[in-house]
Amino acid sequence: MHRLIISVVPKNSAEFVTAAANKTGAAGGSVLMGRGTASNSIIQLLGLGDTSKEIVLVIAEQGIVAAVIDAIKNAVADKKHFGVIFSVAVPSFFRSGDINGTGGTSGAVAASACPQTADAVGENPQKTSNTGDDNMADTANTNAYEMINIIVNKGYAEDAMAAARKAGAGGGTILSARGTAKEGDEKFFGMEIVPEKEMLMILVPSDKKEAVLDAVKSLPCLEKAGSGIVFSSEVESFSVLGK
Repeated sequence: MHRLIISVVPKNSAEFVTAAANKTGAAGGSVLMGRGTASNSIIQLLGLGDTSKEIVLVIAEQGIVAAVIDAIKNAVADKKHFGVIFSVAVPSFFRSGDINGTGGTSGAVAASACPQTADAVGENPQKTSNTGDDNMADTANTNAYEMINIIVNKGYAEDAMAAARKAGAGGGTILSARGTAKEGDEKFFGMEIVPEKEMLMILVPSDKKEAVLDAVKSLPCLEKAGSGIVFSSEVESFSVLGK
């Protein structure tokens, strides 16, 4: 079983994350560019201001996930409002070479269930003090948060974020993207092919997920069939990075 560790950090800061992860045994990582959507200076989940962000994706074996996250947190412990880090389950995974059995395992590494992690870290979103003295208590509830992903045509991510805020979400991160199909190809999940897309990532407490999803689904820009996709994933080991 593997976990995808996701870190959202300021622009030009991804090397702090990848270096710490690599020293702990995680192999490499990928960096995506995005921008935050928080409306004020208070730390918001997945949105630390309307600034450029880097989203670092690192896949690690379950046995070293806690060590990797701790190493990343320690590497940026002296930095203020540096970002957030969390993980999601990866039931299937393979490296290049694994398909032919040359990478140490044959085929994908798979599992049918996602065991709960007993030492996941959570933060009370109501405690957003800028002093760095927030109580980050360990909790056995690994599903305290949900990551909501919204893919829409370019220009509509801000509308989705505004609706999510009204339903209780804090902030989000917007990634620029594009469709991959050409004219005549089948539609992706029924969506019409529009070259430019935006993907909005929002991290919310689990008890607010349904309200946020309902608010987003009622948007006029999503009334037309095929105009967007919304899905969510359970989040594990959530923590704020830095002071």
